[in-house]
Amino acid sequence: MKIRPLEKDKHYHIYNREINGITIFKNDENKRYFLRLMQKHIAENVGVLAYCLMNNHFHFVIQVKEDEKLVSQSFSNLFNAYAKAFNKQEDRTGTLFERPFKRKLIEDENYLRNVIVYAHTNPERHDAIGDFRNFECSSYAIFLSKNKKYPLKIEINEVLLLFDNLENMDYVHGDSLGKQQTNLDLSGF
Repeated sequence: MKIRPLEKDKHYHIYNREINGITIFKNDENKRYFLRLMQKHIAENVGVLAYCLMNNHFHFVIQVKEDEKLVSQSFSNLFNAYAKAFNKQEDRTGTLFERPFKRKLIEDENYLRNVIVYAHTNPERHDAIGDFRNFECSSYAIFLSKNKKYPLKIEINEVLLLFDNLENMDYVHGDSLGKQQTNLDLSGF
């Protein structure tokens, strides 16, 4: 399989899941730790527009700010650092995430909005919670000022500009759940 390079100044949907049915985030502290590692390894090289950490997979919407090799290495460092800590915690060895991590180039603004909505509403779509707005480990909670536990810098102003304002963003997110918005290509996921 040919891996698409992460081109500077482009937006991507980054997502991945566990291997062999392993729960990769056993608790809230695991999720906080992953986001701290994300801040440490990735934040200088990408702008994060949205994220959502589920128990067995995650979604990030990013804009690449640096050279592809630097960004790819940063993601590798993130995944390896988390897997090492998780394996120690769980007294296990081996790979934790599918390789390579999935990446989809976002080529237009409408698709970018749809991917952000998809990431934020993922917990409700997977029946992890009744209302995605109450899911703490999503960047949506940052927009609602409900997220104090999960530290990761988000490009708030850029996202709000995509939706015009917070009220419209909330409307679009809520409206998407009434529609079968599955036009996102998540091949192999």
